[in-house]
Amino acid sequence: MRPIYCGILLLMLTGCGKNEVGDVSLGVFTTKDIKLDAVVDPVVTGVTCHVSSIEANLDFSDPSDSSIACRQTGPITAQMIAQIDKSKNGEVLFTKSKSIFFKTMKIRRILDAENQTLMYVSYSTKETSGSFKHSLSTVPLWGTEAYNAAKVQN
Repeated sequence: MRPIYCGILLLMLTGCGKNEVGDVSLGVFTTKDIKLDAVVDPVVTGVTCHVSSIEANLDFSDPSDSSIACRQTGPITAQMIAQIDKSKNGEVLFTKSKSIFFKTMKIRRILDAENQTLMYVSYSTKETSGSFKHSLSTVPLWGTEAYNAAKVQN
């Protein structure tokens, strides 16, 4: 198979991820698009995060910028909170490659037990222009079955 056909096939196979819910073109004269992914927290299944990031289809590396918005989309129970990592580092829920040079975008969940809030941060693992790009969204436990369970278990 010719190299050009292999490249086109690879682009077609990687063009649409299983989490992708939107694709916004930035114009006719650019190869960059805004990709929108929906990520359901695998343990706290009542939380869905939407992440937007730039993908440059013909570049070796995508820009590091991303934005995240997380909302309660279902029940959040005390049993779910009991299962999560309660350390200051939290746990990685989602990873997406942004470069062939080891740059990835990650989403991490951290529990703020004192304020009864789940924090979700999306971030790049490679420094860009002197900064690690990141974005934060929070989901309060107020009004859920899990409210106060986080404080007791901490």
